[in-house]
Amino acid sequence: MGISAMLAARIASSMIDRIAYDEEEGALSIWFRETGRYVYSDVPRAIYDGLRRAPSAGRYFNACIKRRFPCRPDPERRKFRPPFGA
Repeated sequence: MGISAMLAARIASSMIDRIAYDEEEGALSIWFRETGRYVYSDVPRAIYDGLRRAPSAGRYFNACIKRRFPCRPDPERRKFRPPFGA
């Protein structure tokens, strides 16, 4: 069994601070400057690469990621805010 590759990058964006991608899980983590980390599931590697290279990370996120992949807030922070969907 191979070692899962985790890719990460800082983003020059007013909306997004940094991103990380787990290739084995297909999980894209995005740390938003205002609301913290969210994890998107079943994301192809090409989407991570596109976000990392996009001239506008916010526009790319809105066009290619938002509402297109299952999403959940960071499970580590969940205890510090109201339950998701409340």
